[in-house]
Formats: sequence, C-alpha cells, structure tokens
Amino acid sequence: MYVTAKKLPATRTLLTLSLGAMLALCVPQQRAATSSPASPQGPQPPASQRLKELFAKSDEARLRRNPILALARGDLRYADQFGDYISDEYFAAEKAAAEADLAGLKTIERDALSRDEQLSYDAFEWQTELSLRGYRPDILAATVVRPISQSGLHVEMPQISSGQGIAPFKTVADYENNLKRLDGFILYLSRSIERMRQGIRTGAVQPGVVMEEVVHQLDSLIAQGVEGSTYYGPVRKFPASIAPQEHARLRAEYAAFIRDHLVPAHVRLRDFIRTEYLPQARAAVGIIAMPGGADLYKHLIEVSTTTAMTPDRIHALGLAEVARARGEIEKVMERVGFKGTLAQFFEFMRSNTKFRPVSARALREGYLAIEKKLRRRIAALFSVVPKASLDVRPVPAYSEKSAGNAYYVEGPPDGSRPGVFYFNAYDLASRPTYRMEDLFLHEAVPGHHFQISLAQENARLPAFQRFGGTSAFNEGWALYAETLGPELGMFRDPYQMYGHLESELWRALRLVVDTGLHTLGWTEAQAVSYMLSNSARSRAYVTNEVRWYIAEPGAALAYKIGQLKIRELRTRAERELGPFFDVREFHAQVLTTGSLPLAVLEAKINRWIASEKAE
Repeated sequence: MYVTAKKLPATRTLLTLSLGAMLALCVPQQRAATSSPASPQGPQPPASQRLKELFAKSDEARLRRNPILALARGDLRYADQFGDYISDEYFAAEKAAAEADLAGLKTIERDALSRDEQLSYDAFEWQTELSLRGYRPDILAATVVRPISQSGLHVEMPQISSGQGIAPFKTVADYENNLKRLDGFILYLSRSIERMRQGIRTGAVQPGVVMEEVVHQLDSLIAQGVEGSTYYGPVRKFPASIAPQEHARLRAEYAAFIRDHLVPAHVRLRDFIRTEYLPQARAAVGIIAMPGGADLYKHLIEVSTTTAMTPDRIHALGLAEVARARGEIEKVMERVGFKGTLAQFFEFMRSNTKFRPVSARALREGYLAIEKKLRRRIAALFSVVPKASLDVRPVPAYSEKSAGNAYYVEGPPDGSRPGVFYFNAYDLASRPTYRMEDLFLHEAVPGHHFQISLAQENARLPAFQRFGGTSAFNEGWALYAETLGPELGMFRDPYQMYGHLESELWRALRLVVDTGLHTLGWTEAQAVSYMLSNSARSRAYVTNEVRWYIAEPGAALAYKIGQLKIRELRTRAERELGPFFDVREFHAQVLTTGSLPLAVLEAKINRWIASEKAE
C-alpha cells in the first residue's frame, strides 16, 4: 500500500482521504469543466488531437478544484489553497465535470485512434463511468456525512505540512502558502462537524470503534502542543534559501497559528466526536447495518477491485486461497523441522524473540541491505526501471500507532524529492524480521516504487494514467511483486519464505473477513479470532487491521483480486508464447502504461500476446 499505511482504496492517489472525499478524488482521475461540449461545428481536428486536448483540459480543471493533488505532483500554482472536498457544491461540480468528460469522450471516434490511445480512451471511459455511479444520490447520502474515519485528512495534513512531506519549504512563499492552506483545512474540519451532524440525523454514522480511534489520534496531535507539533516542523530548521532575518518572524507566525487556530480546531473536533457523535455511533461494525449500506458495499467492491464480483464470490475465493496458503506454510514447517500443529507453529513464530528487531536503526539497516541485494538481480526481470531515487525512513511518531508495518510515499515526477519507504518502528515486538524481505518487495522494489515511478516518468501518458489509477492494479502489482522474491534471490531463508507465505495468507484472510464483516454480520471479535487462528500476527496488530476493514469497507479486497489477475495474465502469456515468453517484456507491458482497471489491463495483455504470436 502506499501513502497511509496500506489504506488507499479506489485509486490510491497521494493522499488517504475520508470515504466521501475518496469517491470524489480517488476514483475519478479525470474531470473537466462543468459544461457539456458544444456540438461539432465545421472541420474537426484529428481524433488523436481531440483526445489529447480532452485529457489535458480535464486534468487542468481537476487540479484547480483539488489543489492538494496539484501540490502532490509538485504543481505549486494553487499552493496557497486547500480546496473544498466536502460541500454540496463541490460534489455537484465534480459530478458535472465527470459528465462533461464522458460526453466529450463520446464525440471522439475510438477506431481512429492508435492502439495506445485506445487504451487511454478505454481506461478514461471506465473510470469516469464508475465515478459517476459514485455520485448517485443514495451513494452520496451514505458517504458525504461520514467525512472522517481513522484514515483521513486530519492525519494526512500533519505529514503534508511537516517539512518532510509533499509540500516544499524552500522559499518564504512556501512557508506562507502552507499557513494559507491550513486556513482552508481548519474550515474543512469545521464543515466535517456539520456533515457528521447531518449523518446523525439520517442514521448514516461511523462505528463507535472507528471514532474512538479518531479521538485518540486527535488527542495525540493536541498533546504535541505548539513547538512539539508536527506542524511546527518546517520552522525548527530552515533551509539555506531562507534569509536568517525571516526565521524569527516565521517561527512566531507558525507558533501563533498552531496555538490560536490549529489546536483549537482539533479540540473542537475531538470534543464534538467524544460528546455528541460517539453516543450516536453504530455499535454494529458492518456497513450493512447502516441505511443504504448493502448497496454502498457493492459499489465499494467495484471501486476497489474494478470488477463486478459479488461479496459471496469473493468470500468463497478467500476461503479457497486461505486453504492453499496454509498448505504452503505447512511445507515450510516441514523444511525447518517443526514438530506440531499449524496453530502451534503460528504461536512459535508469534512469540519467538529471535525474530524481534533490536532497534529502529537495525530495521533501517536491514531494509537498506535488502535493497542492495535486490538491485543486483533486478535486471533479470525488468528491462525498464525507474530513475527516481528511494529513501528509507521510520513512520512519523504521530501516526505510528495506527499505521501498518510499512508504506510508500512517492516523490514528485521531477525527481526533486525521493520516493520514501516508511517502516514502522512502533512496538518493535510486533514487527518481526521474517517479514522484512516481503514488505520491501511490496512497498518499494519492485513494488509500489517501480509501479508509481515508472508511470510518473512516462511523460507520453495522459495525466490520469501517470498519476491516478485503481487500487486493484496498484495493490495487485505490489502483491504480485512479492511473489517475484524467489526469482530475485529473496526468501532463501525459510523463515523469510514463511513471512512471504503468511503475507499471502493475510491477503486471502482479508477477502474472508471484509465480506464477513460487511455482508454476513460478523462482529469485530469474530473477525479478530478468525485472523488470529490463521496467522502469527499479534492481537494488537490484528485488531488494528480489522478496524481498518471496518473503517474502509472493501478497500482490503483490492490486493488479492489484483494479484490473482496479474498472475493469471502472466500464466496465460507463458502458456501461449512458450519459449518466446520474455518476463522482462511482460513486466514492461504491465507497468509502462500506468495503473489500469483490470479489464483494460487484460485486454492490453491479450493484444500483446496475439501480436507476439503473430511475429
């Protein structure tokens, strides 16, 4: 996963947003002006030119409406703005823009386009139609009134504004723009309270366990005070480009803003949740218990997996994959000579102190060693690798308690900032070393770092393919990247192989548990018990994971569904092409056109196979 721990549903942009904002920002990666295109008058430009103009106009309009996304790309034209993301007017504008995009696309003759342009046409059409389904009144009614969960802008903005995130702090204007953005963020928090009150009236509310975690997050941010605040980070140390005479002024302005505006805004939100919202929050954790929840879950499955799979089918697939992965782990048990049951082996792996890292520094050094080893072997499987550099850092302290084991945050396309592999050093006993190789393959090389950077670096792609996409592709690729370990010289240690297999099992468990929670009425305790009995992960880790499924229904389904499709396509290509199959070319075909809906990716690979056979 990338950006906030693993939790980007839909299309994994650079931010983890609340559910309502996610539908507006993450799914539709392509929106234009709000008016419908005029009827063609006179001679029209070639189809290729019109398609390019449509994509460019759509993306430009989208960045104006969503300044944080522009900032994430390194586009500073709107750096003094936060954006809306929450009002009725915002959602109406997003819907109108998507409608205009789709209408404009329909005026372009697809058959007149090149093969690559047809691919872009198909992906754009698919994503825009899906985004429009997300703006149905029933879907909006169930989402916009729940703007905050344990993953949302209230935990993203501290990192963005910390001096270590996507916002630059190189000029005085950068520092001043950050305070202007935060003015907009405070307004967003205030509007979030209004939305949640609206949800209380309609019964569309978050589960209590989710909002209790939000209270803890806000408590943590508030307890930082002023000079200890993550938001104070940019003025603790200035770059050489900031004149010394500006330092005292900026420190004073940041301290006053945090003390007089940011902290009170967080206090108001926390107090509202604690005293007004939590008493009305759902006791039942499944979204099916909420008005409109069953239909919303079906929509979220389509958003996450880019398929029309039913919850029942996904649940059955999960059970089958759990059985398969357990069988593979039993082979590792035999290899290491463990005598006992699988449950006893899980307990052995969970409790054995030899698998516990000794320090955060040791974890970082271990990941750097894995990267060095991978770099020596990567050319065997990849003919195209990213230019972007990679850094390895611990998860920021303010979010480490609720974050996963690791995540990736991409750098901007101009390469001015590296991509970052964040590892979690909180509660070291719960971060076993036997998962390190697998984690790095998933989040960094050749997982998200390759997948995101190669798309961003391909300037020939339209912006929605370079910077947007689908969670099923993004997480499917990262999970597929884990399976490349043996081909890349990883997992030679049987315990590292166990870590990989347990990771596969974990993603299969997600299919079972997510659907169990949101369609079968499972309780949190039931979900935790099932996962504990099928893995070596700690109760604290499992509980945190299950609460993610509760907070973001359907998001966890993307991983396994996407990975199985990419593996299916590779197996098909190997079978069809026989000795002429080139895995390096297969990976290039998958990665160099950005993140695609799975059906669009499958059509592309099928065309490639046919072309290779013809040659």
